[in-house]
This record gives sequence, structure tokens and C-alpha cells, in this order.
Amino acid sequence: MGIVDTLTARFDVEGHGSDFRTELVAGITTFLAMSYIIVVNPFILAEAIQIPGYEFIEVVQMIAIATILASAAGTLVMAVYANRPFGLAPGMGLNAFFAFTVVIGLGIPWQTALAAVFVEGLLFIALTAVGARKYVIRLFPEPVKRSVGAGIGLFLLFIGLQELRLVVPDDATLVTLGAVFGNPWSILGILGLGLTFALWARGITGAVILGILTTALSGWLLTLGGVFERGVVTPESLPAAQYDITPLAGAFLEGLADIEPLTFTLVVFTFFFVDFFDTAGTLIGVSQFGDFLDEDGDLPEMDEPLMADAVGTTVGAMLGTSTVTTYIESSAGVEEGGRTGLTALVVAAGFLLSLLAVPVVAAIPAYASFIAVIVVGVMMLQGVTEVDWSDPAWAVSAGLTVTVMPFAYSIADGLAAGIVAYPLIKVATGEYDDVDLGQYAIAALLVVYYVLQTRDVIL
Repeated sequence: MGIVDTLTARFDVEGHGSDFRTELVAGITTFLAMSYIIVVNPFILAEAIQIPGYEFIEVVQMIAIATILASAAGTLVMAVYANRPFGLAPGMGLNAFFAFTVVIGLGIPWQTALAAVFVEGLLFIALTAVGARKYVIRLFPEPVKRSVGAGIGLFLLFIGLQELRLVVPDDATLVTLGAVFGNPWSILGILGLGLTFALWARGITGAVILGILTTALSGWLLTLGGVFERGVVTPESLPAAQYDITPLAGAFLEGLADIEPLTFTLVVFTFFFVDFFDTAGTLIGVSQFGDFLDEDGDLPEMDEPLMADAVGTTVGAMLGTSTVTTYIESSAGVEEGGRTGLTALVVAAGFLLSLLAVPVVAAIPAYASFIAVIVVGVMMLQGVTEVDWSDPAWAVSAGLTVTVMPFAYSIADGLAAGIVAYPLIKVATGEYDDVDLGQYAIAALLVVYYVLQTRDVIL
């Protein structure tokens, strides 16, 4: 029996109404659709992860390797254990929370932030193993769960617009429009953004990674053609390929040694909340394309793909990257006919092969990589359509969740605002019986935390 027949039998491809070629094409399609994370995740996390003795771009390459290996590990578990055609990688939004809120904003060492991701992964594994998913879901207000994606989208948009220097600080109004057309960095970013949106609107597979690479190539051609000097729209110098990630891998152990319990708990809580509900929502959303859902709209044996996510997160933290989650871009492969874990196996192989391209990451200017942040941010805004804006409790809770995230520059603060607001409005409207005891408890704990945090009692 050849390898094709072995794989086809192992994943029961024919039993799922598919064939080897379809699964192969689906896997390649999914990988191309989500491969932008190999470039984007390192640039986001490197804003926060500083390793003595290594330059910024060398750290970027280390994180790129950690990103690739964590994505491959999580996706491999999805393939072999869950037999589902879904790809996994470090989640957009959670990487921004890690870098800009936890490390830069709260001043928590990046090693401790990795420790929080590791603990969150273990918690996810434990709750999934004992089948506690349905109990966890009941703890959180529905409007918060429905709106968190849109809030993260706005948060990503704000970050991306700043990185492209389209939005800049202002003494009078805090932020304002930058001197866009006097800045070649911004001009190339806008042109690349326009191209990427156009490719995405046309339904081109891999639109985001194509936009990133085309924009980066344009910057290099202008530099090599003498229009700009090195360092203006391209990196000033390129280091040798950096494949040694030992300064990064295992750093979470150092982070476990010195933690502030209350703040650390909130960080773990936020990572877990977003990871859990983002993964669950993505699994349901992508499964609709493949007709995987049962008559109740649930994904049968959902704990298995959730376990893949949890394992990917734990491995990722050990290697040196933020939370791993299932990607909505998996729908591209499902639409191509992917129905089994063989599709995911191809995605995992694609990530491993991309290790060869790690040196290329160093040549990509930051403005090109942050195009993806804006594009993904816009895509995530569709979550606002899932909110019942006619219901006061939903409107206030979801509205605060969505808006506080970018305004406070923190996913955690947005979640807290929505969670606290929900029971308050329910009590005000006489519908206090609609709120579970656990929801009251979480809201009360968050109030206590923020009273202490804003009075500088804790970090």
C-alpha cells in the first residue's frame, strides 16, 4: 500500500466524501490563506520581547521559528487526534494583547507573559479533558461572547494604523491623522493596504500574504533603484539567518518564578476567555461551510479540536509565542472540499516547509507586515452583526466591550467592562434572574481588581 492509500485510509477520506487530491488542494489553500501569521506574529511580539545581545530583527526570526513550530504542532494534533480540516496558529489580537497590553502596558516581563500563556494552555487542557466546556460557556454573558471579536478587530485596527503612521500622537486630541503623504513609509503602507483589500474582495487565495510580499518587494525595488536610501523603506541591514531559539524557548520557566498573583490571574483569565470563545466560535463558523454541524447547530465531538487548540497553546508558550488558536481562514480549505485531518496534515507540512523561508522574514519592512493587522481587524468587525442592539443589557455590555478595548488599549479592560455592565443592566431592568450566580461573582471580582489596580495597590 502506497503512502497515498495509507493516508487516505488513516483519515477515512472516502468515508467523509472526499479524496486525496481534494484534501491536498484544500490544505495548500488553507496554508496560503493563514501563512501571513509567519510574518506578522514575529513583528508584533518583537515589540515586547527584547533579548540582551540580540538585535530586533534577530528576535523577529526567533519568534518566526517559534510561530512556525507552534502552528505545526497544534495543527498536527488537529489532524491526527481530531481528524478535522482546521489550521491553527498564534491568534491575532491575543498577540497584540500579549505585546502592547501585558508587557508594554502593564510592564510585566515577557517571560511572565509567556508563563501566563502556558498556564492558560494547561487550564484549557484540563477543562477540555473533563468535558467542562458547557459549564465554562455559561459563566460569561452572551453579549460579551458575541462582541469580543469586533472589539479585538477595532483594537487591531488602532494598532495597525499607528504602525503605518496613519494615526499619530497629538497633545490636544491624543491622536490625529499623520503627515501621510510626506512619509514614504505611510505611502507604501497605504498602497499595499489598497492592493490587499482589492485581492481580498476578489476572493484571491492568500490575499494577505500576497499583499505583504508585494508591498515589501516594492520597497526593496525602490531602494535598489536609488529612489530611497537603505533604512528608509527597507531594513538598514540584514543579519545572518537566526535558527537558534534557545534564548526564547523555555523562557516561560523564568516567568513562573516571580509573579504578582492578582494581575497574573487577570492576564491568564483574559488569554483563556478570548482563546476559548474565539476557538469555539471559529470551529462552529468554519464547520458550517463543511456541513459538519448536527441538527442542533453543534459540532459533534467538539472537545477533540478544542484539545488541539489547548495543546498548541501550551507548546507555543514553551517555544516562545502567544496563544495558538483555530483560524477562520480554515474556511478557505473547507470550501475547496477539505473534510478530514488530511487537510490539516498538509497545513502542518506547509508550516514546517516554511522554516526554509525564515531568513526572508528579516527582509520584510514592518509597514508591510502590519498591513495584515489592519485587514484582519476589518474582517473581525462583522461580529457586531451578532449583537441584539435592541436589548439594553446586550447593547451596553457589547458596546462597552467593543469600544473600551481600543480606547483603553487593552482586550482585558474591554472584556471586564462588558462583564461588569451586563448584570448591572439586567438588575436595572428587573431581569436579574437571567444572570447566573457565576456571572455575578466574576463581575464582583473584576470590580475589586480594578479598584485595587487603579489605586496603584497592584500593578
